[in-house]
Amino acid sequence: MKVIQIDKEKWADGLDRLAGSYRLFAPVKEEEFYNFKELAKDEAPDLNYLNTRLSPKAIIYPQSEIMFEYSLDESAEDHHIMKEVDNSYSPQAVIGVRPCDAKAFLLVRLNFDTPEYKDPYWIRAYESTTLVGLACDSPCSSCFCTTAGCGPYHEEGLDILLVDADNHFLAKVLTEKGEKLIKAAGWDTAADEAEAGKKIETGKQAAETKISAFVNTDRLPEIDTVELYKAPFWEDVSFSCINCGTCTFVCPTCWCFDIQDENHGKSGVRMRNWDSCMFPLFTVHGTGHNPRGTQLHRVRQRFMHKLKYYVDKYDVGIQCVGCGRCVRSCPVNIDIRRVCELMNNYGTEKDSCAA
Repeated sequence: MKVIQIDKEKWADGLDRLAGSYRLFAPVKEEEFYNFKELAKDEAPDLNYLNTRLSPKAIIYPQSEIMFEYSLDESAEDHHIMKEVDNSYSPQAVIGVRPCDAKAFLLVRLNFDTPEYKDPYWIRAYESTTLVGLACDSPCSSCFCTTAGCGPYHEEGLDILLVDADNHFLAKVLTEKGEKLIKAAGWDTAADEAEAGKKIETGKQAAETKISAFVNTDRLPEIDTVELYKAPFWEDVSFSCINCGTCTFVCPTCWCFDIQDENHGKSGVRMRNWDSCMFPLFTVHGTGHNPRGTQLHRVRQRFMHKLKYYVDKYDVGIQCVGCGRCVRSCPVNIDIRRVCELMNNYGTEKDSCAA
């Protein structure tokens, strides 16, 4: 384990040096919320936050992304030919990302980077990105990361883990990309590994004790998929949903998108945009038939995908890192923790009590 001590007085100088070779993204307060944005010259990250309203997934997977451009002008030599847009994949670093958001990229990667299918846009953006995590010492009340395969000091998916130690940061270097960034920043003061390890472990234990929300997922793999699909509680779960899509918009592990052509005069682009299983048009067929034509169908799809289909297909746990954003943002108070409990307890005595 290599740990670097970064005095906070030298923090800004290191970021200035990084700005010469990396595009820097970090949490910045905008009105009453924190969100990740690209830092302007001399702009500093604001690390005094619990969590951002939106996850940083858009840094790697933009909400709208142009893939190809074309011309419909028949006088042009290359008319009606799709040409790939030269998107920039220069090195970039996300400073202060929470461990749950870093872990989310690994869950999403199972969709975009597989032996059979590889999404070049997502892969190139991900591989050019260095994730500098910030340990979470004050989890939100809605966080349930420790029972969703993650935690406030979780290292999986990170290149560096920063731990706030009063007048300095302890930077635990986890990957070669992390090592490269540390050198580029000029942070070279090695911390005492034994003492630093003790501080990090103490902080981790203290942070984990503050997590007050939990989910049980132990029975999800063994429950029959069709029986769970037919469970009677879906009507109750979906009753208040207004299909606004907020839950999928803020979720760091939602990956659905739609591809559209947009024309202006004789020029056009082919682009992809985030889409949502919560939207009525999401599964409309060319015939007009919609296999998920009601809010019950759509709500069930969202939770079955995250808590059952994903579990069965990948065998790596649920498609959720417990960040709690959907819990905090849902305008009608649908709570994934309650739904997970209903699903996990289905067919048991607890299920009959819940009903």
